Amino acid sequence: MLATPVTKSRAMSFVALTKPRIIELLLIATIPTMFVAHGGLPSIPLMLFTFIGGALAAGGANAFNMYIDRDIDVKMNRTKGRPLVTGAVSPAEALVFALVIEILAFVWLWYFTNLLAAVLALSACLFYVFIYTMWLKRTSSQNIVIGGAAGAVPVLVGWAAVVNELSLAPWLLFAIIFFWTPPHFWALAIKYQEDYASVNVPMMPVVASFRTTAIQMTGYAAITWGLSLGFGLVAQMGYLYLASSMVLGFLFTYKAWKLTVCEDASQRVSNSIKYFQFSITYLSLLFGVMAVDQLVGWGP
Repeated sequence: MLATPVTKSRAMSFVALTKPRIIELLLIATIPTMFVAHGGLPSIPLMLFTFIGGALAAGGANAFNMYIDRDIDVKMNRTKGRPLVTGAVSPAEALVFALVIEILAFVWLWYFTNLLAAVLALSACLFYVFIYTMWLKRTSSQNIVIGGAAGAVPVLVGWAAVVNELSLAPWLLFAIIFFWTPPHFWALAIKYQEDYASVNVPMMPVVASFRTTAIQMTGYAAITWGLSLGFGLVAQMGYLYLASSMVLGFLFTYKAWKLTVCEDASQRVSNSIKYFQFSITYLSLLFGVMAVDQLVGWGP
């Protein structure tokens, strides 16, 4: 029997609970990490199993986030179209859905990869839900700085899925995403500063001036740049990655610095959104080059 429009709409509402665009960004980093861990092309089934398990784990965490934040989502323009705000999904349905796919993710990763990968994925969910969403998000301007650790765990999952252990190299990848997250997210938060202020969520652009926020973004971008170079040396990456990380890191830092000297108030939001978009390009290219580097083998 073919699905009716109503059934399709309901299904899409549950998919929306998982925040697919965020999942996509997390997995952009996970799969190339597996190339580096393997030193070349990993098993295709293993990549597929890790991709599915990682998507389920991140989706469950995001659904929990929407369930917890439904009281403020209804007041914010940015989130007023979410399923729990529109009534497309009830709170009870969202909670059960989140719990089920998170359990499924753990079992899936344990069965098809290994216990370490499954535990790491679960830890990311617990950190995101309890430390970021339930505690830091509404109480600290450092919410996304500390809470961003949850978004950096997928690279550890990818590495563990391949070799079933963690060394310095994957922790450096974790650090890259950890320090990349504040400038990435604050660039978007600048646009929605009034939204966050209206619900008393102390994102950095709410509690600090634009210039102060931009200066901190530049600092985090510079650290990310340094870590990307350090990873290249520790992981003994090839010339392609080393050259690319140098150029990409410079651009990521320079564009953040350009925000600090933006005097035109009318241009600040548009420039911030451009930086937000570039931050996604930066991460995608950096990790994409990692994978290609492992395939071509242009090393020292």
